[in-house]
Amino acid sequence: MTSTAQTRFGLVGSGWRGEFFLRLARLLPERFRATGVVTRTGSRGDAVTAEWGVRTFRTTAELLAHERPDFVIVSVPWSATPDATRELVAAGVPVLAETPPAPDLAGLRSLWADVGDTGLVQVAEQYLLMPGHAARLELVRAGLLGDPTSVQVSSTHLYHAVSLIRGLLGVGYDVAEVSGRSFVAPLANPLSPAGWSGDATPQQLSTTLATIDFGGRMGLYDFTDNQWWNPLRTRRLVVRGSLGELVDDRVVRLADPTTPVESSLVRRQTGVDLNLEGLDLKHISFDGRVVYRNPFVGSGMSDDDIAVADILARAGAWARDEGAAPYPLAEACQDHLISLAIEESVRTGRPVVTATEAWAR
Repeated sequence: MTSTAQTRFGLVGSGWRGEFFLRLARLLPERFRATGVVTRTGSRGDAVTAEWGVRTFRTTAELLAHERPDFVIVSVPWSATPDATRELVAAGVPVLAETPPAPDLAGLRSLWADVGDTGLVQVAEQYLLMPGHAARLELVRAGLLGDPTSVQVSSTHLYHAVSLIRGLLGVGYDVAEVSGRSFVAPLANPLSPAGWSGDATPQQLSTTLATIDFGGRMGLYDFTDNQWWNPLRTRRLVVRGSLGELVDDRVVRLADPTTPVESSLVRRQTGVDLNLEGLDLKHISFDGRVVYRNPFVGSGMSDDDIAVADILARAGAWARDEGAAPYPLAEACQDHLISLAIEESVRTGRPVVTATEAWAR
């Protein structure tokens, strides 16, 4: 259950991703409040204040002296995230760091050595909290498919996809053997974060495929450049288990030893056609049982915004000692460890076996 108490957060960084959190505070002021934003320059700070109505500071110390938040979000370039995290932990402040928490393996190891034992760092990995994925995870954990044996993800990239694979398989910090390849093919790419280009000319885009062998359980990673935005590439998620299979929103399993049956996850999405309740996700059900409830009913938010708001609320409850840790640093380090192995395998053309790292212990 997501806490309904107001969560107060500070923010280090004022880039595109940081604005996601400020937008949620504006949309749901009873649930979230930004106590301030740290920007490098006064001119950027003035722009942030003008757009979002939030006070800005040049240093973390100034932010914390103004008003102590429940936690501080670190949303800066990869290379700057570890030092910003260290500074906050040194001040005894709970941290919600953006993904990944460090850019490379050396950075992950160094960050863990410095702050891992403090228990003060969570990571804003929201994919398992997205409504559809959360509903699928509920079915898997309920044993509907028996023991999960493989997960195939073609949706998002690297550490986000690895988070889905590990979470749905329940593999923890298992050693993995990763084998990756990249293939180039023509594909129109008409939409990006900058908007519609108006150009449907095929471009040479890469698709990366990788198998992740956890020893008896496996993941299949499939990602095409800009797949998040490209409307010509759909998303796909498959979970195979000892007693059935889930493909996106469809589940097949045995009702008895001779009777396979199929059921579907069903969204109650209002505001469509003549429904006048407003555009909103209410819940997701399976065979008449609700397996996911939107914790922000009435907000009209997208699935991604719901997930980001959910991890914000969970981080607030954790920082106030009112709830469990939403996504500990160790989990995010393991996700990025495997995503780095995917990139290394593609680059070298050889399998890569991950080691048991300090955060696994």
